[in-house]
Amino acid sequence: MGDKTEDVRALIERITSSERMRTSSHFSDVVYRAEPILTTGRQMATYLPDRYREMRAISRWQEGEPHGRWITEAELFWRQGMFMADFEDDCPYHGTFKAYFPTYADMSDRQLRGYFTWRTAVRQGDIQETSLSFAFVYLYELLNGIGVSDPADGFLKLKSFWEAYREFAPEIDRYVPIWLRDYVVYHGLDVSLLSNDSAIAFDQALFELVRQSAPFDPDLLENIDELVVDDEPEEETVAPHPPLGRGKQSALQLPADIELEEALLFAADALSTYRIRLSRLYKDYHDDLRHVFCSVYVRLLAYYRRNRSNGFVETMFGEQMRMTYTMFANAVFFESKPHPPADVELDPIHWYQCRGGTWSCIRVYGTRGKSPLLAKIMREVDRRLRDALNYPHPLKEKAVPKYLASMIDREIEAWLTWKQAHAPRKVEIDLSQLAGIRSAAAVTREALLTDEERDQGTTVETVEKTPTQDGTIRAEENTQPPNWPSSEAELGDEAKQSAARNLEAKQPELVGAPAPSAALAAATAPAGNVPPRDESPSDSPLSPAQAAYLQALLAEDEDAKTEAVNHAGISEDMLVDAINEALFDLLGDTAIEFGSTGPQVIEDYEDDVRGVLA
Repeated sequence: MGDKTEDVRALIERITSSERMRTSSHFSDVVYRAEPILTTGRQMATYLPDRYREMRAISRWQEGEPHGRWITEAELFWRQGMFMADFEDDCPYHGTFKAYFPTYADMSDRQLRGYFTWRTAVRQGDIQETSLSFAFVYLYELLNGIGVSDPADGFLKLKSFWEAYREFAPEIDRYVPIWLRDYVVYHGLDVSLLSNDSAIAFDQALFELVRQSAPFDPDLLENIDELVVDDEPEEETVAPHPPLGRGKQSALQLPADIELEEALLFAADALSTYRIRLSRLYKDYHDDLRHVFCSVYVRLLAYYRRNRSNGFVETMFGEQMRMTYTMFANAVFFESKPHPPADVELDPIHWYQCRGGTWSCIRVYGTRGKSPLLAKIMREVDRRLRDALNYPHPLKEKAVPKYLASMIDREIEAWLTWKQAHAPRKVEIDLSQLAGIRSAAAVTREALLTDEERDQGTTVETVEKTPTQDGTIRAEENTQPPNWPSSEAELGDEAKQSAARNLEAKQPELVGAPAPSAALAAATAPAGNVPPRDESPSDSPLSPAQAAYLQALLAEDEDAKTEAVNHAGISEDMLVDAINEALFDLLGDTAIEFGSTGPQVIEDYEDDVRGVLA
């Protein structure tokens, strides 16, 4: 730099020393004097500080022995970013900058100054909307450790920027949650930092379903199991389960194992787009719906294992396997030195391994969301059981495979037959008849007295307690001859027959087993529980954000849907669950289910939903 300055000075001196140039009109009237520079960086739009020139001087060609080398675009970004890690500027840029995998090399001088000006404000806590490519460059800096003190600081800055900037650009949700997960794994941070990670929540729900299903389908553990990183994993034993019942027998033991069935239903409900535990029938006939669904589910485990190439759970969610993994995919990331060997467990069925600088991921590869197949089964169980119980809120029929319909009908018949056979017998005594029985007994006793006994005129006063019709006890005086017959042998045949007829005529009625139709109703109706009638609410049960989401869903307006989800401030899954709960009392069923293309209003309830919105 010093040599160039000397050359410039020599050139100026040579020009000014020339006689011809001194007499030229260009120099004759010019007066040179020292003037202070008062303009700022904000005012000098075309000015480029030396720091940028020095950064530009870092090129992709690196000299070395015995030969130089071309570095990658990611390494150039890392080197230039480290050089500018603490730099600040004050020259805003109001244009736009767009690039795929943007880096400093893609920016013009004005864009470069505009980016570092925006980054200066971000680091001071002022996050403003800008070109999306600027935002991605900042995210790349954090992933590469540029401008962070340690990995923990980098994670917090990455997460806080994502949570703030997603309000301007929700599309970054597609990338940043994965990068946050990779950041924790790559730097060995505490996994609890990912407590709200949707992938971990899904894995935990899937593992619970596997754990509850394994006793009925042991082969499931060969494809999805709790993985141990060691080369020789410990064998996990599964308690054997009795074979499935045949004919009209239930697939599960009766009387029902309530704890087992509740756990199985809870695990299945967490991974279904049809929330069976929000069903009105589940509230009114809890035991019936729980047992029938669990029995059908167990039959499906056996059916798929016997007749299909994959088991039922694997068909819905995939199998566990090991695959090569790229850390921070879809980002500009440079690894300055190879990562040491590492084994990181996110959850029991989701692991990461690093060997020789190469990463691999062990997890269940397949559908990473709630299952529409499981939802179809749950809804059909709900519908058919409602029909069998003559429930006042039926569901509309939808086409299902014949084998599934047969399984459900078999389990409903087995359950209701067993329930009717084991229903407790009720014995009712009509206390209002007791007074009449007392009176008839007194008449019979008087008829059995002989003339001699009547002539003696000696009686013994007794006090008897007689129940009245209202259930109270009334004391009444009675007389009894002292020589009342003490045994049946002392009574005459005619007297005994008369007494027997009177007692039989006044015998209290005992109610035994009801008629078949009544027995079925008694066996299936919950005690003291009458299904509520539909009531029309005076106000809409939906919040403005929920109503806006439903309107967008019916209109198939993706932009409006995204705006409604952002306005609600929660994830789309949570918003859908909240809407289903809000409409449940009106519809008696789930209004929105997740299909292959995402959430959609069930066709049967579109008119009802439009009525609620109206």
